[in-house]
Amino acid sequence: MAKLWAVTGATGLLGNNLVRQLCADGARVRVLVRGAVRREIAGLPVEVVVGELESGPLRTLVAGADVVVHAAASVKVGVTGREAMERVNVGGTQALCDAMRAVFPSGAGPQARLIQVSSVDALGLGTRERPATEETAPRPEEGGVPYVDTKRAADRVVRSAIADGLDAVIVHPTYMIGPYDWGPSSGKMLLEIARGKGLIAPRGGNNFVDVRDVVAGILRVADPKLAPRGSAWILGNENLSYVEAWTRMAKVVGVRPPLAETPRWLGLAVATMLHAPRLIGIPEGDINPASTRMSFLPHYFDPSKAERLLGIAPTPLDVAFADAWAWFQAHGYTGVRPT
Repeated sequence: MAKLWAVTGATGLLGNNLVRQLCADGARVRVLVRGAVRREIAGLPVEVVVGELESGPLRTLVAGADVVVHAAASVKVGVTGREAMERVNVGGTQALCDAMRAVFPSGAGPQARLIQVSSVDALGLGTRERPATEETAPRPEEGGVPYVDTKRAADRVVRSAIADGLDAVIVHPTYMIGPYDWGPSSGKMLLEIARGKGLIAPRGGNNFVDVRDVVAGILRVADPKLAPRGSAWILGNENLSYVEAWTRMAKVVGVRPPLAETPRWLGLAVATMLHAPRLIGIPEGDINPASTRMSFLPHYFDPSKAERLLGIAPTPLDVAFADAWAWFQAHGYTGVRPT
């Protein structure tokens, strides 16, 4: 294993699981955080660099590192917040690439490897029968959502840096579920189902994966022998419709499963009506026109390349759902701590 790992986004779902695994493996870990004292990293043997991604001491972060994992991002599926996402997702990625090229000039000795944590949202869409791969290019009509647009732009920044000599690879995680979801982030879906709000599922679907499998993929792509410079990897597991996924989540948390799927016409009508609150100055919530429209899309992806070439054995999703639920219970997110 690499001697020193530098990680952005160490307090998020993926970054926190990664940092904890690295520490368990005995690696040296340096993290960039906005504040020196954070519950997500409390007690972990990590070196902390304090600062913002887009304007912080990034050369200090990456100096001497063997691998740099860029897992930080501004994440919100909505129609607002484009300026902040441009600044963090695109500007922050550019600043990190610039810092690495300054610290590790091309042709001037050993270079650190950058692992860009992108998203499958940066790829094009497939179907359940023919899921998208790393080569599926997005169509123009699939854009328009600030998060999606800025993740695609951030990947272009990294590809440009690769063309200039930077040693980097890109990973595209699917919908991650698992423990240490402090936000919570994607685990909100599980919590909402536990609260009885999953009786009518949208007519779309997604690829779901245990976050720890994504960590395993990141550890493997750090090895140039397994993942050539410039390569891209979908890190996922199982394609499920939302009604299938919610039914399995409901079984884990012990509530009633979905009764039906929302008709597409009704979902699109709701998405249109959700524009109204913004017109009278009400802040955009998690359920908004963009998130509603995206919930009807076929986010189906093919992770077989990573499974085959990186040797990843996917964790059963019911284990991921159960472990996430147990962690939420243990940390008071459900209102009831296990006895």
